[in-house]
Amino acid sequence: QGSPTCPDTDARVRATEWTSWFNVDHPGGEGDYESLEAIRFYYRERVCAQPVSIQARTTEWELPEDVGEIVHYSPEKGFWCINWEQPGGRTCSNYHVRFLCPVDAGWSEWGAWSPCSKSCGSGGKRVRHRSCKKSKSSHCVGRPSEVQKCARTPCPGTGHNCSSCTCQNHTLVGTVLSTEGAALANARVSLKAKPQAVLARTDHRGSFSIRGVCASSGANVSVQLETFTPGEAQIVSNGSRRSSVQVTLQRLEKPYMVMHPESKVRVAGQGVTLCCAASGNPLPTKYHWYHNGTLLDRKLHKYNGSLVLRDLELHQAGFYHCKASTDVGSIKSSPAFLTVTGQGQPSCKAEPEEYLIKLPSECFQEAGRSPYYNVGRCPNVRCAGSLKDELQCRDGAGHCCRVRRMEVREIHCAGSVLPVKVVAKCGCERCARPKILVHGRVTAADDGEPLRFGQIFLGKENIGFTGYKGTFAIDVPPDTRRLVVRFVDRLQKFVDTVKVLPFDPRGGAVYQDIKVMRKKEPVDLDPTQANIILLGELEGQEPVGEMVIPAGSFLRPNGEVYNGTVKASVTFLDPRDVTTAAAASSDLNFVNAEGDLFPLRTYGMFSVDFWESESNQVLQTGRVEVRVDAEQIRMPEHLQKMKLWSLNPETGLWEEEGAFRRAKERRGKREERAFLVGNVEIRERRLFNLDVPESRRCFVKVRAYINEKFIPSEQLEGVVVTLINLEPEPGYSSNPRAWGRFDSVLTGPNGACLPAFCDGQRADAYTAYVTATIGGEELEAVPSSPKLNPNAVGVSQPYLNKLGYRRTDHDDPRLKKTAFRINLAKPNPNNIDEVNGPIYAYRSLRECEEAPVADNHFRFYRVEVDKYEYNVVPFKESDLASWTGDYLSWWPNPQEFRACYIKVKISGPQEYMVRSRSVGGSHPRTRGQLYGLRDTRSVRDMEIYNTSAACVEFKCSGMLFDQSLIDRTLVSIVPQGSCRRTAVNSLLREYLGRHPPVVENNDTAVFNMLAPVDPLGHNYGIYTVTDQNPRLAKEIAIGRCFDGTSDGFSREMKSDVGTALSFYCQEKPVTRQSFFQRLLSSPVDTLTEIRREMRGNEQLRAPSQVVAYPAGLRTGISTQTRRTPSSRRRMGLIRAQQ
Repeated sequence: QGSPTCPDTDARVRATEWTSWFNVDHPGGEGDYESLEAIRFYYRERVCAQPVSIQARTTEWELPEDVGEIVHYSPEKGFWCINWEQPGGRTCSNYHVRFLCPVDAGWSEWGAWSPCSKSCGSGGKRVRHRSCKKSKSSHCVGRPSEVQKCARTPCPGTGHNCSSCTCQNHTLVGTVLSTEGAALANARVSLKAKPQAVLARTDHRGSFSIRGVCASSGANVSVQLETFTPGEAQIVSNGSRRSSVQVTLQRLEKPYMVMHPESKVRVAGQGVTLCCAASGNPLPTKYHWYHNGTLLDRKLHKYNGSLVLRDLELHQAGFYHCKASTDVGSIKSSPAFLTVTGQGQPSCKAEPEEYLIKLPSECFQEAGRSPYYNVGRCPNVRCAGSLKDELQCRDGAGHCCRVRRMEVREIHCAGSVLPVKVVAKCGCERCARPKILVHGRVTAADDGEPLRFGQIFLGKENIGFTGYKGTFAIDVPPDTRRLVVRFVDRLQKFVDTVKVLPFDPRGGAVYQDIKVMRKKEPVDLDPTQANIILLGELEGQEPVGEMVIPAGSFLRPNGEVYNGTVKASVTFLDPRDVTTAAAASSDLNFVNAEGDLFPLRTYGMFSVDFWESESNQVLQTGRVEVRVDAEQIRMPEHLQKMKLWSLNPETGLWEEEGAFRRAKERRGKREERAFLVGNVEIRERRLFNLDVPESRRCFVKVRAYINEKFIPSEQLEGVVVTLINLEPEPGYSSNPRAWGRFDSVLTGPNGACLPAFCDGQRADAYTAYVTATIGGEELEAVPSSPKLNPNAVGVSQPYLNKLGYRRTDHDDPRLKKTAFRINLAKPNPNNIDEVNGPIYAYRSLRECEEAPVADNHFRFYRVEVDKYEYNVVPFKESDLASWTGDYLSWWPNPQEFRACYIKVKISGPQEYMVRSRSVGGSHPRTRGQLYGLRDTRSVRDMEIYNTSAACVEFKCSGMLFDQSLIDRTLVSIVPQGSCRRTAVNSLLREYLGRHPPVVENNDTAVFNMLAPVDPLGHNYGIYTVTDQNPRLAKEIAIGRCFDGTSDGFSREMKSDVGTALSFYCQEKPVTRQSFFQRLLSSPVDTLTEIRREMRGNEQLRAPSQVVAYPAGLRTGISTQTRRTPSSRRRMGLIRAQQ
């Protein structure tokens, strides 16, 4: 039978027969145990008392030796496979077994064979039967019938069977090509009627010739080649002694999931359909479904790519996933969660949850004088709803728990009343389909040169191009689980780069800063001689390896050997240079035999480009050698596991090209070097990897906060957290030798869990750098010097010392503060100090994702000025589902968020809070009603003495949520201090004058305007950015405002460019003497101060010069502001420091 068999040699059996296959256990826990005792318990009389032999296969019909697993079996005990015995840290497959039993005397003799089901040709079957004579002490074991294939017989009128005939004067010629038109060498050619009889093999041109074959027109030729699916084609006869055929072969492709099951909510008694689909070559047709990790019975559920469950019960809730398989491999889908609620049990409670917002500083609740107010919110959960077809694969938008009714409340503040809308009732409403966007910039890793007008591919589809500055924007297709994007430089300056980009499935935009490698300058090769290309040429370091190309290896796509000058560019991404991690392609994952994504640890990637010197036509190669210097593999166990991989650019997954073998070679008279040698052909794929599968895995818990107060309710979502695994230099754990892997994850409401390599024996066996960015801005890590504060870091002692937390500026204050390094010490489950994070075992992902905020975790935070935001209609910007359609909503459209900022310059001795007040201005439903408040502290300009500026948000003018009328927001800008307005941007004043009505500005302590509808730029001091993510829109607008440009980005305030308003603020300290007291006590110093202030006032316009014009006067007069020469500003700064 070809499967493992363990016979009982002592048994004396006259006649035996195999039972059916049994599977009573699954490989969870310690392994897969198919014990004879358990099988008898479940199946009772279907197994004989004394089996004489046993066979075992996986549920994918594979032998244990084929999957490389260690198993045990005997007919007396059954079968068992233990997880910890398996090589490489893998787990056992799911096995089923059958037993060989003596034929019971109760069976009758076999009856005669039935007639064949077909009278001629192939494919016919015949059957024979026998009966069972049961008794009280004896029961029949075995099958009552047998099926057998019939012998093939020729059909009348089709001629005789000529599979063994020869025709000496006839010749069959043909070619074998790939789908790209490249010639395929060494393919096996046979006739379809006798596929096992190989008649010829193709040469380097993909050609073959067969003499003596009687192949008339209409016969089929079969072709087979490793890594390609078998192909067939019909012979074309021209009536002479010569026939021809052309066969096209498709590359074998491992299954890849293209449709994942969708999480759904149902009421008990309803039905549900879960669907998945996989692509590949051959196309997968075999699917298995699992519930909470347990394989579902195919006979019971009758599933394929769809699983239908009717009359649901509560216990059927849980996680479901599918697995698609072919002879090439398997792939598992992402899990979907099925929620089953009881009859009459509401999915969405009408009473809202508590949600506290912070009130403005001058407001508080009368009861308890608390600065927080409960406005309520509806939980972001899905409802069962009412479906027209509950058994469809996709529920569409579905129903979600949303706001049904809001009520207006009033909060009494100092001298005013603050309106606020609170949630009064929740209910199930139609869900809004989220719009998901990923955008960013693609630049060179070495010098930041943008990838201009590069092609962008999703799979095989070209979806667009990068901009002149390398910018890009991608609308993520619905139901995407893994976003694989390929960037191609049409000018061929940069290596084609494949990235797996994280995104927020709840909606909104994520910013990604993509780095690409510059191609190495090409060299000329002589193809008639052997050529050696070094891999890895870091200064002061030996190469990682080399590529050896034998003479005559370069081929044109048609298989013709090329002997002209070859241009060769082999770009090696060397992990010994930590700065190259950001430019690596894909996410270093492959799919193992069980269909799970499994991580790789890289020793280097290389991109290969060969082309003809004159015509620039791309060249291929035959088998070339890749040699890896064994001394560069510092972890001895990796020498046996090293493999050569190629990248599938459509799936972003690495696929095995071949293993390495050990070889020694003498270099010089005395030096003998050990190499790992592998082989590869350079065909369609051009990006390769020297990798080792690594099973020592864990997760690291990281959270990001709005500021360094680390308030649990003020976490940042949508932050891209990146972890780079490092391999330390032996004995110097603080000096990493190389990076081995990188991973990026988005923070959600409960932080992020980053996969990493870790070790339970040595705490510093693996280390890692961790960084975090949002909108291109790097967040700051918690400091580790001069004194390590566990409460600030977020990890308790003594585990923190074991992890060796160090911020990058720990030893050198001049370095950036935006990353930290840790030892990836696997937690000890027997140590109570290590069971609550921040490192979690690989099988504890759910514990990591659901960990309470009080558990250990690492922290990042934003370094930003004091600011406060208040919306009359509450909205949590990190949760787009919390948006409510209301006329007073700050953001009127949940699919598109437009952020508006005004830049305010302040001359004064300190930093000042600036408030913006946004009120309905022209819409009849909102005129005079408050939208919200914004308070922002100004930021000092380090180049100009006693000057700061603030970028203050206001509500943009435009359509309200009903999209019927435009409202021009009435905006008031008020610096909170003793300030007076000294200048208004002339272009802004002119614009407002040309777009009436113009608001009066007689009070110089305030500036009022009806906000412009047009998206003005830095020349007006107004900064407008539209994005699918409100936080990202704000970050980009603030960066431009700080920089004073319409397309730049800065975190250093430049107060003298792109300014809309200027104020002069002067604060008198409480202990300061009056003017007359100072004049009497120190007349010289007082007069000097008066002269200094008069000179300062000459630089600022008096209030009378910038009083806003009456509403009836449309024409604005340009007011020029004199700028202080930079030399005078520097001299003033020097005097002040003296």
